[in-house]
Amino acid sequence: MRYWRVERRQAEGQLDFGRTLELMAAIGHADVNAVAGAILKTVSTVAPIAQCTIFAYEFGNRPRTVAVADRRGGRFLQDIAESYARHYYALDGNQRVIVPAPGRKLDPAIVLHQQASDEIDHPGYRAVCYQKPNVSDRLSLLVQPAGDIWLSVNFYRDSSQGQFLPGEIAAVETLSPLLAYAAKHHYSLKGQPAQGVSPMMLARLHQHGPQLSKRELDVLRGVLEGLTAVEIADSMGVQPSSVITYQKRAYKRLGISSQRQLFALCLGPPAI
Repeated sequence: MRYWRVERRQAEGQLDFGRTLELMAAIGHADVNAVAGAILKTVSTVAPIAQCTIFAYEFGNRPRTVAVADRRGGRFLQDIAESYARHYYALDGNQRVIVPAPGRKLDPAIVLHQQASDEIDHPGYRAVCYQKPNVSDRLSLLVQPAGDIWLSVNFYRDSSQGQFLPGEIAAVETLSPLLAYAAKHHYSLKGQPAQGVSPMMLARLHQHGPQLSKRELDVLRGVLEGLTAVEIADSMGVQPSSVITYQKRAYKRLGISSQRQLFALCLGPPAI
């Protein structure tokens, strides 16, 4: 498992104009998964890729799936992405890069992160996100479109293809600026949530409760969305009793005791 900052390198070879045009046309497309499909096809010109996902990590919250593309089609990869976002994202090695650090300034750098199946210690994470979809290796392009927001564009190798070779990684690195700008512009046009709790409300909540765990934040987001404990439990894959425990613990950390106070905290002035 490793990650490194992308340095500008001399491009070798040529990228087909038609492929580039397809990628540009997918930015902001009504089909939410078009951009992931175009990126998958673009990267496949330099390295065998089976799947592509794009996640948005916003203000330290649970990631959202922006787009997916799978050569097999269907909802299979979408379901894997949802399981990852519910249960396993905190175990991802990319958290070393994207978890907000106090006082960190915006760094426009592009970061590549490689994480192979045999480097995953957690058996559940490895089984659901690598073994079930038959993935041997993953290369992630991490880019920050705004403060406290990261996008992760993930490229997955099928087990029959083995791990990424050094030359293939170098070729993807050469394409990284193009792919990063495409992902950033698509996010600004179509990738941001159109409904639900405002990311800024969640950011305000994180400011008032930096000690809140990811599970507690997930529960509070559900409360702000007006979901019941059963609905929140279903979205998180836990028991309703666990949701109540997380909610009580979070309220205690924030010094509040009701949903009304929670909304007041999120809509009030920022923490000093």
